[in-house]
Amino acid sequence: MRATNLICAALACLLSLPGSVRSEETSLDKAKAAFEKGEYTQAIEILKNAASGDPKNGDLFVLLTRSYLELNQYDAAVNSAEKAVSLSPKNSEYHRWLGEAYGAKADHASMLSAYSLARKTQKEFQAAVDLDAHNFDAQQDLIEYDCTAPGMVGGGEEKAQPLIEKLMAMDAAEGHYATGICRAQKKNYDAADAEFAKALEFKPKTAKRIYDIGDYYLQRKNGEKLLAVAGEELTQRDPRGKFYRGVGLILQNGKPPEAEKLLREYLEVAPKNSEYPRPWVAHYWLGRLLEIQKNPAGARGEYQAALKLDAKYKPAQEALKQLGKN
Repeated sequence: MRATNLICAALACLLSLPGSVRSEETSLDKAKAAFEKGEYTQAIEILKNAASGDPKNGDLFVLLTRSYLELNQYDAAVNSAEKAVSLSPKNSEYHRWLGEAYGAKADHASMLSAYSLARKTQKEFQAAVDLDAHNFDAQQDLIEYDCTAPGMVGGGEEKAQPLIEKLMAMDAAEGHYATGICRAQKKNYDAADAEFAKALEFKPKTAKRIYDIGDYYLQRKNGEKLLAVAGEELTQRDPRGKFYRGVGLILQNGKPPEAEKLLREYLEVAPKNSEYPRPWVAHYWLGRLLEIQKNPAGARGEYQAALKLDAKYKPAQEALKQLGKN
């Protein structure tokens, strides 16, 4: 009997511990799924409930930070990120997200508040890099800060250069990407084009970095380069490939049926968070395609669909105005 009781007690312990872990994991998974769908308010509710039962889980607070940022709730984002860092001060990624939260808040603060927030932003990016030099997203954040921020808040291109050199020695693709960002910030687009081309030659290790380059080519409306980005090996199973290839074809005036198919497929499968081209942007480009095909009614419908998702999206606003004049 005693042995049986011990076995039962041991089983009870084993079941109770993994059970709570499974519950926490399920909550985090549910929150991630809601986040990917763009259901940020739902993700926040799930995470807040999970955090009340597991207040020392920093991953919950980081996803809370990201969800609040998507909703432009900057104070809440900062508070969540600060909580994550307090729980795990040596976690590089937690410091990076705290820097992102400070930076977002600074962009929408008064000049006086923005000054101190900018300093905090740089401090957190630096902390993230100091904790993990291979956190390349943090490296890029810090370099971009130095390339864009004025000296009065600790920035300066001369500070970025040694960081770029160190990054170049670690990963040439990342180094050339960072250089390209700095050149683009100075509106030296020929030099930026050359650096981004070199970054692709050195094969970035993540699809994210490839599509960061794609975003630059999208801003520059360079269809040829967008098609090259969409053809990179790492991007083949990523839904963003459909978007960039579709837009590239539109800019190249090639294969309209394929371009439309790709963009509509993208709208069906792509996550709705800010790491992916927004759905209203895809609707805008569908409108552009339909205009090219002399279908103003269809184009108007796509521009209106874009504005229904984001009423302040200026390209769709301007496109509708132009349609009205024709």
